[in-house]
Amino acid sequence: MGTAHLDTFAARNLPPREQWPEFLFDGPELCFPEQLNCASELLDRWVERGLGDRTCVQGSGVRWTYADLQAQANRIARVLVEDLGLVPGNRVLLRGANSPMLAACWFAVVKAGGIAVGSMPLLRAKELTQIVTKAEITHALCDARLAEELALARPACPTLAKVLHFHSPDARELDARAAAKPSTFENVKTSKDDTCIIAFTSGTTGQPKGTMHFHRDVMAACACWPKHVLRPRPDDVFIGSPPLAFTFGLGGLLVFPLSVGASTVLIEKATPDALLPAIAQYGATTCFTAPTSYRAMAAQAAAHDLRTLRQCVSAGEALPAATRQLWKDATGIEIIDGIGSTELFHIFISADEAHAKPGATGVAVPGYRACVVDEAGQAL
Repeated sequence: MGTAHLDTFAARNLPPREQWPEFLFDGPELCFPEQLNCASELLDRWVERGLGDRTCVQGSGVRWTYADLQAQANRIARVLVEDLGLVPGNRVLLRGANSPMLAACWFAVVKAGGIAVGSMPLLRAKELTQIVTKAEITHALCDARLAEELALARPACPTLAKVLHFHSPDARELDARAAAKPSTFENVKTSKDDTCIIAFTSGTTGQPKGTMHFHRDVMAACACWPKHVLRPRPDDVFIGSPPLAFTFGLGGLLVFPLSVGASTVLIEKATPDALLPAIAQYGATTCFTAPTSYRAMAAQAAAHDLRTLRQCVSAGEALPAATRQLWKDATGIEIIDGIGSTELFHIFISADEAHAKPGATGVAVPGYRACVVDEAGQAL
């Protein structure tokens, strides 16, 4: 099957095929149909199965079911296509702190066959310009409270033609436009190897670099680490601190919970001081955050009702053995540690609670192969 992308920017900017990694997809759970839109798999299929009334995403003053999130994403997709002229393959910058509305925007872009490009809320105009110009971004959906830096970047971003703001009372902006649209939308029939997201690295070795992930890559990530290490349940409630613009957050707080029909809590400022009471408030079972946060929360854990919490995931930096022990002493929970990367979307080396060892991260997750190589790239 050919691409559904009318704007072929992503395909034209992939490396030559001989430079690609070796994609094996050798397990039955990693065999995907030629036609695949991950929004259909992660969101729409639960509604189609009659489970639309299950809680899906919660946030400040918001509690959406799967049907609610689908309806909102469909309305936003219509705004993108009908009002902003989005065609499949266009890149859409998503800018905002974690919230149900940001999740709806992500699904809307994917449903419409666009390519979602997340951006960290703290980025300034200079960094935004680098992302917009590298990905030749054409559209942006931006939280009204973060509008200033994007507005400062726009004069240097000639490809960025259409910008709408959400969390805004303005009748010309996204919330009002979406409210006026029907709640139905026919997802674009994308190919499994059409690019779905461009995730930018943090730029530790220079400027951020855009890593492209196909629809099948997002679904493959759901079939590997979550299935074999986390083993989530449909009644789980996910919560955590990483932004959805960071693949650690996109996987852990949106893609992975929805892949099993679970729910997620998206809070804007998930500092250690805010995360502990939020776990109690929402009855969260599964937490994603960084070692620094676990260390800070360990000292305060006794003051909060964490009875619902059963799993804690750490990534983003090395997990010191002392932090692992502090958290276990405070909560009785063994942290699931993992190494992931923007280039591979999520965690590929990890160990579950039963096999966790202080000072060690784990083994290659089923679905990935890992080895130590010498300077010539030969396995040792």
